[in-house]
Formats: sequence, C-alpha cells, structure tokens
Amino acid sequence: MNTEEFRAHGKKMIDYICDYGRTIECRDVAPTVDPGFLRQLLPDEAPQKGEDFKRMLEDVEKKIMPNMVHWNHPRFFAYFPSGNSYPSILGDMLSSAIGSIGFSWASSPAATELESIVMDWYAKALDLPAFFRSDTVGTRGGGVIQGSASECALVCMMAARARAIKELKGENLDVHDSVYLPQLVAYASKEAHSSIEKAAKMAIVKLRVLETDHRGVFRGNTLKEAIERDLECGLTPFFVVATVGTTSACVFDNLVEIGEVCKQVPSIWFHVDGAYAGNSFILPEMRHFKKGLEYADSFNTNPNKLLLTNFDCSAMWVRDVKLLTTALAVDPLYLQHDHSSAVDYRHYGIPLSRRFRALKLWFVFRSYGITGLQKYIRNHITLAKRFESLVLSDERFEVRNDVYLGLVCFRLINHDRFNRDLLARINHSGKFHMTPAMVRGKYIIRFCVTYEHATAEHIDYAWDEIRNFAEETLLAECIVPSVEEPLTIVTKKPPKKLTRSMSTRFSFTRSVSREIYERQNSRSQLTDGATPIVIIDTDEILESLQRATRMNGAAAAAAASDRDRIQKQSEMYETDSTDEASN
Repeated sequence: MNTEEFRAHGKKMIDYICDYGRTIECRDVAPTVDPGFLRQLLPDEAPQKGEDFKRMLEDVEKKIMPNMVHWNHPRFFAYFPSGNSYPSILGDMLSSAIGSIGFSWASSPAATELESIVMDWYAKALDLPAFFRSDTVGTRGGGVIQGSASECALVCMMAARARAIKELKGENLDVHDSVYLPQLVAYASKEAHSSIEKAAKMAIVKLRVLETDHRGVFRGNTLKEAIERDLECGLTPFFVVATVGTTSACVFDNLVEIGEVCKQVPSIWFHVDGAYAGNSFILPEMRHFKKGLEYADSFNTNPNKLLLTNFDCSAMWVRDVKLLTTALAVDPLYLQHDHSSAVDYRHYGIPLSRRFRALKLWFVFRSYGITGLQKYIRNHITLAKRFESLVLSDERFEVRNDVYLGLVCFRLINHDRFNRDLLARINHSGKFHMTPAMVRGKYIIRFCVTYEHATAEHIDYAWDEIRNFAEETLLAECIVPSVEEPLTIVTKKPPKKLTRSMSTRFSFTRSVSREIYERQNSRSQLTDGATPIVIIDTDEILESLQRATRMNGAAAAAAASDRDRIQKQSEMYETDSTDEASN
C-alpha cells in the first residue's frame, strides 16, 4: 500500500468509523455466538497474495462487527466505560503513524517529556498531593502511563518488595533475595480487584484477604489486627492496597484509617487503586473521598474508564521515583546515553518498549478541557441517580450499593436464582449487556452508565425493558406480580424457564458443588465484577442429598428385604432339620 492508496483507504476507514458511531444503536449490543464461530467463517490459512482493501472492509462488517460486544453502544451497561472519544482516537492514530518506541529520552525526547508534562497536568486536575508531581520543587515523585491498573499494582508491589528485602538483608549482600520471600505479607480487602491476587502470585508473596465492614468498606482496625498478628509471628508486612471505587459496587475504602495504620509500620508501601473512581476527583464535590491520600506511596487511575481516553492507558504516580527505578532498572550498554538527568520510562515498568500514549491523553485534555470532562462525569452521576430512583420506586427491587458515580447495583428482592435468570434473559436478548457481582452476600446486577452521549431517555428505556424481563422471569417461576404492577409484556405463550446452561452462560456464573468449591486453588474470593462468579449451587446440593436419601432408602429397603428372605430361609431350614431329627 503506497501513500496515495493509504490516503484513499484511510478516508474510507474514517468514514466507516463515523458511520459505525452514528448507527451503532441499530446493532445488537452483544452477540449470542458460541466459541469457535469465527473459525468456521474464515479460511484455514492466510492468503498467498494481497487482497483488496474493499473486500477486507466488507469482511469486517459481515463477520467481525455482528459478533462484537459493542462497548460504545447506548445500551451497554456492563463493566465500566471504555472511553474512546474521537480526540483520543485521533491521538492514537497519530501515535501509531509516528511509530515511536519511547523507552528512553534519547529514543524519543518529545514523547518522554510530553508524558511527564501531561501526568503533572493530570495530577493537578485531580488535586493529588503535590509530592506526586515531577514539577514540584523538593519532591522525588512523578507519574508514568502504564498499560493497565493490573500493571500498576504489580510494578508497585515489586518496588515495595525490593525495598522490604533490602531492609531485611542489611549487610548480608551475599544472601539471595528469594530467601526472604516467605517472610513478606501483602494485604487487601476482599473487595479489591482480582489483579492484586495475580500480582501477589507473580511476586511470590503471601496475600492476606481481609473482611470489610457491612457497607463493603475496608477499615483501619481490620488491617491493624491482621498486621499485629503477622508481626507477632515474625513476618514482615510490606504492601497494603486500598480501593477508591471498587469494581463490584464502587465502594470507597477509608483511606485515612488505613493510611494511619500503614504510617506506623515503616516496611509498608501503601498503594491506592482508583482505576475507575479516582478520575472523579476532577470534581471538587468528590474530593472528600481522597482524604487520606496524603499517606499513599502510589496511586493509579484509568483515564480509559472515566476520562474519554481509549485503552490502553493507566496513569500511575509514586511518591519516590527512585524506589521504583531501583527495583526495576536494568541498564545494558546499548541503552545508555549521555543525558543522565532525563527521565527514562523503561525503568518505571515491565516492558522496555513503550507506545506514545501521552499523545491521546494530551488530545483529550486539550479538546474537552477540565470543564468539559467535569460535565461528562456529572452527567453520568445524574443518570445513575435517576436509575437508582426508578429501581427504588418498584417494591420488587432493591439497590445494594451507595450510588456515588455511574454504577448502580440492583436486584429483585428474591432468591439469587431469580436474579441470575433475570440477567440471563436481559443478556440473551442482545438488547442490553450487563454483568453481575456479589455485594454483601447477594447476587446483584451491575448497571453502569458508560455511553459518552447517554441521556435520560436511554435510562428510562432500559428500566422499562428491565421491568419487562423481570415480569417474564417471575411468570416463568409462577410468581404472580402484585396487582399494583400490571403486566406490560405481550407474549403469545407463557415465558419458559431458562435452561441451566443458558442461565449460567448469560448471567456470567459458574455453578459448582460444595465439594468442587472447596477444592478450588484460589480461595481468596476477590470479586471484581468482571470475571464469572463462582457460586455454590444449593439446588444441586439439595438434589444430591435427595438422591442420596433415595438411594439410601432403596438400599435400606433392599437390605431389609434380604434380611427377611434370609430369615425365612433360616426358619425353613430349622423346621426341616427338626423334622428330620424327629424322624
């Protein structure tokens, strides 16, 4: 493809992207295909000769697009926003065109310096503590763009581990670091994201998963008690994670209490994960939730979740950059350069090669401005509160979380099974897409406002349809709705109960027996509102017990029958022998 061909095809692609965004509401929000579907639609091997671009675009429309989950759809209410605004897309396009591999200042001076500047802009917009900024005189902090919040957690845990081991080793420099790994302990609440568990596995350290209070908040006393127990056992607490805006229910942990506990233990690195809700600090009215952030050693938030910047882009700040680079720096001769005072972002994370991600973030800040981004987030909050009020107006439903941002956790006031079937019916329809979570011991449906241009009409339409699906679910279970709530669905036949496989598939759950549950490798139960929920199938257990009872009853009856038969045979034998003896 030469320059002129690229120009022509590029214009067609831009037109296609614009048409996709303009007509996306005409598509189903999610497909109902089975794994392996695409292999049946595509050739077994790559073509020997290059194909026409028009044909490729046609295949995209016919084979790819109908089978995508459309995260930008007005009726996509799952997970969190994907945030790929047009300015962000343009910035990413230019980044791809430039093709910079910005692992060091020398490899790409402008990319490196723009990242530092944009991260300082970002920190000021969120009103973060000044020690997180690189432009603050006398501080050692700074920001970096990672690929995801999972990377942020792992990188910070590795830095914390390196610092703790250095203190434990003291002058014993000949002892390998791995000797001290069994001594290290990290802490997180059960509402922390599952990436924390993965980071602990990769860092080969213990992770204590601690309980939250009745609202799902991680509290200082719980952490303090766990740390004191480990200290008494001679272990070394080295890493604590608190969350602002948990994935399951958007709960804000008590940073002040946790921070004060961490401050008393010098070996602890305090990390705050704000992947979704951390962006809300751009609103002055949300900043009371960041009280206690002054205790943190690191903080991350994802602009791709709430600041209209497309993935991958996760912002991370640290109090002391040197601790990060000391843990991760590898400096071969071929990567060294004369500008020793410059930032080399290859020392701030896992990969050596880095994309020019600051460009799209710069485009977003400049296109929307702080006030434009604030308006966007406030609209999501307003719409979420609207949905909350609609749910609370129907006595069959309840809301299980405190609604601060765009997430509402709701459910039918009924057995979890009904809510799983309700979600399965919603998702199977293709009209909407939502995900579940376990909130305060109950299976809930997560309704998250994600669409950039969402309006009250989108929310009202969604609620009307949810009520229809709820009535369908209750009718299938032979539960008659209240007289005050007349049926609005129109069905030719009574709605059918969902099969077990359909309910499991479209409600994102995996039902297991207690025996299988207890044999699972991971028992930490970190729920992140994104992965399939493993549930103990009480119905299956009950059926198993009933089968066992029937089998035991049948066996007992058979045994009793055998005893009767043996007894009769014995009596017959004894009678015959007596007769013979008498003869």
